[in-house]
Amino acid sequence: MQLVTDVELPGTPNSVMPWLEALDSYPAWMGLVYRATPEPGSDPAAWQVDLRARLGPLARSKRLRMERVPGGDPNVLEFRRSERDGREHGQWMLRAELSQLANPPMRTQVRVTLRYEGAHWASGILERVLHDEIERSKVRLADLVSAAGESGPTH
Repeated sequence: MQLVTDVELPGTPNSVMPWLEALDSYPAWMGLVYRATPEPGSDPAAWQVDLRARLGPLARSKRLRMERVPGGDPNVLEFRRSERDGREHGQWMLRAELSQLANPPMRTQVRVTLRYEGAHWASGILERVLHDEIERSKVRLADLVSAAGESGPTH
């Protein structure tokens, strides 16, 4: 499964990036991320991420260890699943590409790609729940970025 979504946010890439690069800020705006806890001293930076999706009485959850992939472009970030239990796991990748918009000024275009390969955690109807939550999260993220301005998220 691969989902690609675009969102236009207030501010510069420098003011938007902190909301995307620290996974522990995601529960404030992405309803499927129940909890994200940074691993102290991890290099590269890593988080334990708990995902939850609910549809009526049905619920699915998943825990992932996500690592930031080092990169040279300051306007691109990528996280990949990287478990340390010696077992094989489905691949997860989250990539965000930010670009400053010329008109209107002080706006940033963000393209997010989420790719999952493996057993279908979000198959069928849960995939629709995921899509709907992504659309709602765009609004919440825009509101948070706008309210915080250059200060970014607080943890």
